[in-house]
Amino acid sequence: MGYELDHFFILLENPEKAAQLLESQGLKQSFSRVHPGQGTSNICFEFSNSKLELLWLRDADEANDGPGRDLRLCERATNHKASPFGLVLNKTDSATVQAPFAGWVYQADYLPPGKIFHIAENSANIVEPLCIYLPFMQPPVRTIQNGKLQAITQVHITVPADVISGALKSAAAADRLSIATGKQHLMEVTFDTHQSALIKDFRPELPLIIYG
Repeated sequence: MGYELDHFFILLENPEKAAQLLESQGLKQSFSRVHPGQGTSNICFEFSNSKLELLWLRDADEANDGPGRDLRLCERATNHKASPFGLVLNKTDSATVQAPFAGWVYQADYLPPGKIFHIAENSANIVEPLCIYLPFMQPPVRTIQNGKLQAITQVHITVPADVISGALKSAAAADRLSIATGKQHLMEVTFDTHQSALIKDFRPELPLIIYG
């Protein structure tokens, strides 16, 4: 049984500025969406084998009182010690029936009944990224495109902690994902096996470095 990083997000306060920063490097917005009942909205940047969401808190009351309240998005958005990252996994084998980590079920208002998210049991530990599994999705058929910033080779997450949970370790076993402890929350995204030698550090505006 195998899993892959389907997509990932950064929770932030100023999505328009962040989107402009990404666009300045040639990334293109693909779509945006409102998440009723979760209190969030997003701007997405799609690639041939994954996508990056810029996620922000649209309605704190909805986030705290809705079915997604145990995601602790308000706390994650306002506590500087919290991880701003989310990692969403999918299966790579249609025969896979087991989730990659223990956790709980989240039925989002914006998805039809029965299409549920499996949330890792470390969700209460806001220092760690949210880890989410999509049990209702089948392994996608992907066409990897050539060109600058077209395909994601690796997403590396640094967590400012001495140790990480078993759930996060399990998530880190997914294709295109690695996790380590370090001094600060940081996401490093490598595109196209770093063929063009591009390095762009978006800090302090975004906890993100891209390698193209």
